[in-house]
Amino acid sequence: MFTSTGSNGLYKAPLSKSLLLVPSAISILLTLLFQHYQKFFAYNLQAIKEDFQIWRLVCGRTICLDLKDTFCSSLLIYNFRIFERRYGSRKFSSFLLGAWMLSALFDLLLVEIAQYIFGITINSLPSGFLGPVFALFVPFYSSIPRVQVTQVLGHFSITNKTLVYILGLQLLTSGSYIWILALSGLVSGICYNSSILKVHRILCVPSWVAKIFSWTLEPIFSSAEPTNEVRVGMGATVDIQRQQRMELLDRQIMMSQVAQMRRQRQQQGGMINWNRLFPPLRHRHNANYQDHRPSEQDMPPPTEVSEEQVARLMEMGFSRGDALEALRASNNDLNVATNFLLQH
Repeated sequence: MFTSTGSNGLYKAPLSKSLLLVPSAISILLTLLFQHYQKFFAYNLQAIKEDFQIWRLVCGRTICLDLKDTFCSSLLIYNFRIFERRYGSRKFSSFLLGAWMLSALFDLLLVEIAQYIFGITINSLPSGFLGPVFALFVPFYSSIPRVQVTQVLGHFSITNKTLVYILGLQLLTSGSYIWILALSGLVSGICYNSSILKVHRILCVPSWVAKIFSWTLEPIFSSAEPTNEVRVGMGATVDIQRQQRMELLDRQIMMSQVAQMRRQRQQQGGMINWNRLFPPLRHRHNANYQDHRPSEQDMPPPTEVSEEQVARLMEMGFSRGDALEALRASNNDLNVATNFLLQH
């Protein structure tokens, strides 16, 4: 939503769509119509530890009882859908499952540490799918490119990721003990993302389970491929204007790469190698100057392309031919290739 996340909507992100619709709908129903059932979705640590009500752990860490938390977490899940497109639904669900289980363990551990060191007795925590949401900030920080959009007061930089961090800060300050959920989520995200103790191999969704869900639930929550939209002027509504600003950020990511190369080449006293980023433009330019076309012997050998990165781009909806061309043009830089395909 706020970053370069590819196509609009929830195309190739059925799990993200289900996490947006189902928990949000249940949360709204519990708030408006079924308030007397909210007690079953409270994240009651005392009942879990003393009465071994494990079902409260599942319900309390899945459904939000606060509509503000529901709104903020839904916006973050929508923004983080890029990871499902990049890695596929099975790897994305494995990350969420691993982060959910690890953060549940860290929740209990942090509560005991707070009681032992500070003498604070915590009997309940804010409910909702908050641990995995905070865990997703780890790959967001490490793998999404940072592009400066503007500056405030000449010193403070505003990037394409600033609004997401502000939204996470808003979620962090929405409750008194939500910092425990945030800390456990970040720690679990670091553990899973860095493959500490091989937890990504233990806490993962089996292939047969993924196939069952792909046959049953994916047709329900799948979204149609977005069609090419006609360019319009300034939007008449806030939503349209916001979407146009997000598309502008997508273009700025590629322009930032070109500007960085231009500064480096100017410092070295050379020219920009446009063929590195835009080989089709170079080929069309050479077609008008047949006499100056370099011979095949002078052409550099083609860049070896990583099949894993090709698969990631194909999972995001691009064809194999376009993925190969973009990766060769960007020298196997996945971020640059992704942004190149988004703009061409």
